[in-house]
Amino acid sequence: MLAALKTEDQSQLQLIEREDVDDEEDLFEAIDKLISQGINAGDVKKLQDAGIYTCNGLKMHTKKHLTGIKGLSEAKVDKICEAAEKLVNFGYITGSDALLRRKSVIHITTGSQALDELLGGGIETLAITEAFGEFRSGKTQLAHTLCVSTQLPTHMKGGNGKVAYIDTEGTFRPDRIVSIAERFGMDPGAVLDNIIYARAYTYEHQYDLLLGLAVKMSEEPFRLLIVDSVIALFRVDFTGRGELAERQQKLAQMLSRLTKIAEEFNVAVYMTNQVIADPGGGVFISDPKKPAGGHVLAHAATIRLMFRKGKGEQRVCKVFDAPNLPEAEAVFQITPGGIADAKD
Repeated sequence: MLAALKTEDQSQLQLIEREDVDDEEDLFEAIDKLISQGINAGDVKKLQDAGIYTCNGLKMHTKKHLTGIKGLSEAKVDKICEAAEKLVNFGYITGSDALLRRKSVIHITTGSQALDELLGGGIETLAITEAFGEFRSGKTQLAHTLCVSTQLPTHMKGGNGKVAYIDTEGTFRPDRIVSIAERFGMDPGAVLDNIIYARAYTYEHQYDLLLGLAVKMSEEPFRLLIVDSVIALFRVDFTGRGELAERQQKLAQMLSRLTKIAEEFNVAVYMTNQVIADPGGGVFISDPKKPAGGHVLAHAATIRLMFRKGKGEQRVCKVFDAPNLPEAEAVFQITPGGIADAKD
């Protein structure tokens, strides 16, 4: 019986529901459609080579950047932008339309009911969720659990899609995915096949990996992008005060790219962040810490979660900043099967 259930689940996972994919078509217009508006196929190919695969993505680039693409003159760029505007509305919409658009947001379960309730249903798409905390506070464990729960069908509080994982610290463990998949009653092989993984070694490599994602996301239904951790390589590649301004500028570009990916392809972006000691953090706090990355990172993240250790295997997650969630806390536990509700 169990085996039958597993194969059923597997087919559910691999045949990502067609209806959902059809609904997605409304979210972005493929860049190929510009050809029907009289744009030369060669120019469209140049845009694709530069990592632009949707009309929505096209409008997320400045004209200065587009004219920097080899073979595109200012006149051509103006013509391309005009054609894109005919296909997609980039102007004002009413509040009611905005509310309708929010209906496309999917909440992906974290594996813990308490944590889901705290987050208003789970990690949401079209947004960047940042988790910061000390080492061993559960940030990467949540990333691994989300790798599996994202692939659950939507009626099981999943995202019904694939996962992209960019690892800057070398902490991705496929064997953890196997034990978490078994907890959810899913086929570990199918789950691992639906995850694309890349190890980044420099901040430039990290940015290039993000650019390369556009082609994959325009072809297949992705629901989650994990960057673990977003800041590590910036702290290594830029040293001292003298390079701080440049570091923050490059970090801002990276975060802007993440925001655009979230909104262009309706994916959830989950990134982990490190903490730094904050000597001026207050007299009453025994060990004051604040998230790394400064204001640039603070403004980019839609939802900021603070993780800290509890007793034993328990961890505490606090909503540090969110546009639509109250400041509150939830306790969860790290188990062999990933993140779960805390047992008293």
